Amino acid sequence: MGHPLQGSPWEVFRVFLVLGLTSFGGPVAHLGYFRIAIVERRRWLPDADYADLVALCQFLPGPASSQVGMALGLRRAGWWGLVAAFVGFTLPSALLLIGFAYSVALWPSLAGSGAIHGLKVVAVAVVAQAVWGMARTLCPDRARGGIAVGAALLVLALPSAYAPIGAIVGGGLLGRWLLSLPPPPPQEHALAGVSRRTGALLLALCAALMVILPLAAGSGHTPWLDAAAVFYQAGALVFGGGHVVLPLLQAGVVPPGWVDNASFLAGYGAAQAVPGPLFTFAAYLGAVMPAPLGGWVGGIAMLAAIFLPAFLLVAGALPFWEAWRRQTGMQCAMAGINAAVVGVLAAALYDPVWTSAITSRTDFAVALAAFGLLVIGKVSPLWVVAMAALAGGLLMA
Repeated sequence: MGHPLQGSPWEVFRVFLVLGLTSFGGPVAHLGYFRIAIVERRRWLPDADYADLVALCQFLPGPASSQVGMALGLRRAGWWGLVAAFVGFTLPSALLLIGFAYSVALWPSLAGSGAIHGLKVVAVAVVAQAVWGMARTLCPDRARGGIAVGAALLVLALPSAYAPIGAIVGGGLLGRWLLSLPPPPPQEHALAGVSRRTGALLLALCAALMVILPLAAGSGHTPWLDAAAVFYQAGALVFGGGHVVLPLLQAGVVPPGWVDNASFLAGYGAAQAVPGPLFTFAAYLGAVMPAPLGGWVGGIAMLAAIFLPAFLLVAGALPFWEAWRRQTGMQCAMAGINAAVVGVLAAALYDPVWTSAITSRTDFAVALAAFGLLVIGKVSPLWVVAMAALAGGLLMA
């Protein structure tokens, strides 16, 4: 069902820029901020329609909160509204992380400082919190718990860039065969001028780029295409939240030598301290890569590459969402994928996060304290990251 557009792209940009500057706490918190700003204060759409958009973006791969923002912008002001929502929400954290990358490059001693080591240690607590929370939600029974354990064992046994992808695909197949879930209740869904023909073209383009980019990257020495293929693939295959992008990106950028493990984890820790989506970690990685990548251009390019699948998927899926969500087989496959994602992230918690950050009993103590503050104390990640960086600096001093 269509509806008339009611706002301008500039209005959408202003609202989402404020959200991008103030939305700390990860994707679940972002969705809460969106609801307050969009549904309660401005009444751009009813609560039921907002809940349906959230369900769609949880179903799709990619950064769920950013995709909800894109869908809200599309609904409010059309295609330019979608772009405005993405830019407003993403730009603040992307610029901060690119600036952090420049700081590490200008002062090489910063990379070996206690504060940077504290950022690597706090990454252990943040990923452990994500595994803990996701396991409780996404693995509520034996079958899904078994899929998660199997995915973790596969990734640990086969340290390859393809192992996480294989685990996610296998989780979907096992979920389709092993799980039995009731279909969700029917719900009317409002669209923003996206026809089924346009949606099908966008979904086809998303799938085609998954094949074309790796093939083009493998045909010669083209660092830009190689990197774009890695980031696009990560953006297209991440289910379950921004933290899951960690193992996919690490497997893509560390083995080729584009980014070393220490710099990778330092940037991931810094990404916890900025507002907005965790996927902007890609901007940091693009900025620290060696020439011809690197700098502002590399950061913006890799940011575009990792978010492009999100744009194609959310706009392409909208016209088909109600039909898809009623298919029991699709629901079961998605449940299996989400369980496998827990296992992939659990494996990443050990390698590279734990193995690169925890080198002493003191490191473990700091990580354990940070985990307690996050999980039990419910302290904002911003403050936990700041305290871990300070603790790292004091301990090294």
